[in-house]
Amino acid sequence: MAERPSRALVLYGDGLARFVNPSNTHFHSLASKASCGFLSLPNAPPSESEDERIVREFAVLVDAFEAHTNTSGSTTKEDSGEETNISKRFMGMKAALVTNNASLKSFGTKLGFSVLPNDGFSKSSEPQGELSVDYMASELLKLLGFQEGKTLESSQYDLVFVHVGAGEVNVKNDKAIADDVEYPNALFGAIMNIAKPGTEISLRLHLSAVMSYGGTSEEDDVNFSFSVSKDSNNSKLSKLVPHQSYTMKGELPRKDVRHHSPMLLAQWQHAVTRKDMVETFAFKDIKEHGGNLVIPADRFLHEVAFKLWKAPKYGA
Repeated sequence: MAERPSRALVLYGDGLARFVNPSNTHFHSLASKASCGFLSLPNAPPSESEDERIVREFAVLVDAFEAHTNTSGSTTKEDSGEETNISKRFMGMKAALVTNNASLKSFGTKLGFSVLPNDGFSKSSEPQGELSVDYMASELLKLLGFQEGKTLESSQYDLVFVHVGAGEVNVKNDKAIADDVEYPNALFGAIMNIAKPGTEISLRLHLSAVMSYGGTSEEDDVNFSFSVSKDSNNSKLSKLVPHQSYTMKGELPRKDVRHHSPMLLAQWQHAVTRKDMVETFAFKDIKEHGGNLVIPADRFLHEVAFKLWKAPKYGA
């Protein structure tokens, strides 16, 4: 545990996990230094549009699924702000959401996020796009009170959540979605260079990379399954296998858990997070060597808030 509260930057690659490749060296460098694992999601409802999926999965990630599903228009604790406002839920935490998605902007505002446009990402295809990466990294860190290598006593925000959706960076050709990974990869490189070990920033910045698979298929069920199968040939033995913790909420089993295509997670803070044996930001490596195993996606923000001294510890 750090001696002072951290300030958190979360980069969320929405639908980009399947496009991370060996050339994305900064993602892999982060994973090799970080504590990695999976965030499990519920199954998608039938006939869900892409825009609906984007908002629903973000809602799960920030533990605000009830606010997302409450569309009746009635005034309840969930939609009155008493239970969904992020500042009230997490001890006055000041949070910003950086996104270009219109639906997510509206939902983030409802939850009490300060919503900021993701202008920096749109510059990545310009001839001097690499400079815009450095500029964006610097601007994001300024929001958290990190400036010119120093940590200011106060900051505009405790948490900055950057949403990068598939197709937002480059929509000119068939490689658009794969190309979208290049900019956040470079952004991580720029941020980690500014916050390298030995700097003031490295001791206070809690950095998270979250990458989801977006819309899934039956093929994903096979290729990205992370559940521990029970021995179907021995019914007596199968009863001895305990429920995995990500399938439980308190003492009760969760009713809807997707056992494949989780969000990939890497978290790093110098001298705070524990390094595991993961070397690449990839499903197989995280499954075999990740230190965090699997937690429900709706517990993610609670874990981050704990590092900010804004929530009690979740789990062990």
